[in-house]
Amino acid sequence: MSSRPDPSTSSSDDGGGDPPRPPRIGPRAMRKPERGETSIRDMLGALLILIPVGLLLFSVGNSCSFAPTGPVEDPNSGPSVNVEDRLTEYARGSAFELRVPDVPFRPNSTDRGPVEGGGTAVRVGYVTPDADYLSLVQTDASAEGVLATESGTSERGDGAPRMQGTVDAGGLTWEIYQSDGGEPFRIATLPGRPDVRALITGSASDEQFRTLAEALATARVLPAGAAGS
Repeated sequence: MSSRPDPSTSSSDDGGGDPPRPPRIGPRAMRKPERGETSIRDMLGALLILIPVGLLLFSVGNSCSFAPTGPVEDPNSGPSVNVEDRLTEYARGSAFELRVPDVPFRPNSTDRGPVEGGGTAVRVGYVTPDADYLSLVQTDASAEGVLATESGTSERGDGAPRMQGTVDAGGLTWEIYQSDGGEPFRIATLPGRPDVRALITGSASDEQFRTLAEALATARVLPAGAAGS
C-alpha cells in the first residue's frame, strides 16, 4: 500500500533549494576601479593641470630670455612712446625750452612734475638694447633741487648723493653724484637762457650715457610755450 507524501514536507517543483530572492532596489555597491581605468583618469587629470602651466610659461618666454642668473627682459617688448609728440605737448606749457634727442634706445615713458625748491622736471625713460635703462630729466630747477627730487633722498631721510667728480660728454661737463652702491646721477647745464639743466641716471653703461649726452647736444630744440618747428 502506497502512502501519499505529506504536503508540509514536499519540495518545490524546481528540484528544491531556497525560493528566488526579490530584485535589489537602491544604489549599487561601490567597486574598486580597474588598474587601466585609474591610469587613464590620472593621465587626464595631469593634462588638465599641465596645459595651463605650459601656456603660462610660453607667454613668459615670449617676453623674457634665459640667463644663468634669471630671466632678462626683452628690450624690444613692453610699451613705447612717441617722445617728439610728448615733448612737443609739454613745450606748449613749459617755461623753458626742451630738447628731443635722437638715440638708438626705446623710449618707454614720459612725465612732467614739480621739483623740490621750485621748478619743473620733464622726464623721458629709455630702455637700452642691453635691457638696461636711462632716465633723462630736463629742468629749470637748481642742481640741488633736481638731485634731491630724482634721488628721493629727502623722502627717505637719507643723505644726499655725494659728488664723485666730473666727466666731459657731448661738449658739456657733467657733475657726477652717487650714493654707496647706488646708480650715478650726472648733471650738466645746457646752453641757452634761462638756465636749463639736464640730469641723466640709470643702470646703463657709461658708453650708453655718452650716446645720450651726445644726442642731447645735437637735439632738436622745442621753444618754450610753442609747438616748435
